[in-house]
Amino acid sequence: MNITIDGRTLHCEVHGDGPAVLLVHGFPLSGRLWDPVVASLRQEFRLIVPDLRGHGLSAATPTATVGDYADDLAALLDAIGESRPVALVGMSMGGYVAFEFCRRYRRRVGALVLTNTRAQADTAEAARGRRETAARVRLEGSAIVADAMTPKLFGPDAPKALREAWRAIMAATPPDGVAAALLAMADRPDSLATLAGLDCPILIVAGEHDAIAPPADAQAMREAAPHAQLEIVPATGHMTVVERPDRFVAALAAFLRTLDAKPGR
Repeated sequence: MNITIDGRTLHCEVHGDGPAVLLVHGFPLSGRLWDPVVASLRQEFRLIVPDLRGHGLSAATPTATVGDYADDLAALLDAIGESRPVALVGMSMGGYVAFEFCRRYRRRVGALVLTNTRAQADTAEAARGRRETAARVRLEGSAIVADAMTPKLFGPDAPKALREAWRAIMAATPPDGVAAALLAMADRPDSLATLAGLDCPILIVAGEHDAIAPPADAQAMREAAPHAQLEIVPATGHMTVVERPDRFVAALAAFLRTLDAKPGR
């Protein structure tokens, strides 16, 4: 379905019924990331799968902040009539957005899942690199990011076809969407204190060979939130959800099913 927010189109798919789970993809991907979750869990949960602005089938804006993405998600929940606290699942940049959503809309979060992400802000050097890449993308297109990221996203055993499929999805992301997201990530705040202040159930998932958000980042989050569960999935890189969907879905499903008070119940 397409939802209009402030004159922009935000694409979202909603599958199933039951406790609400909001699935937020990473950069510069799309809601297709969550296809394995939808296939396995749509009979138990209401799975809400948006394309963030400027990604997938959602309209781009020249600029954006992590706050803008979080506000879009809140507006989306309102538009589909979802007023219950959700289990919020964020992958990579989706994790950055999830932290901001928690800061702005804490009462709308019943549980948090952070996969292949980190809580720390960018270093000055990393932020500068993102800004330089954003400028290049506006001139040269999204393919330069797709080409640079594809080798870093996957573990050593990921099939070539999987790499090529996601490279195509990244290359098709509008340049405005890619550039805006790069700038948003460069300017995002540190979220370790936010994570430490959350008292909801938390699951952290990391890939053993993740070169972008390595297991050490997951351990840092676990130290900030001692009550969180930590799952390190072997033989995967940054794209744990699609590289080892069996392991990811099993960990997510077990977490959702054992919540003391499932979201929306």
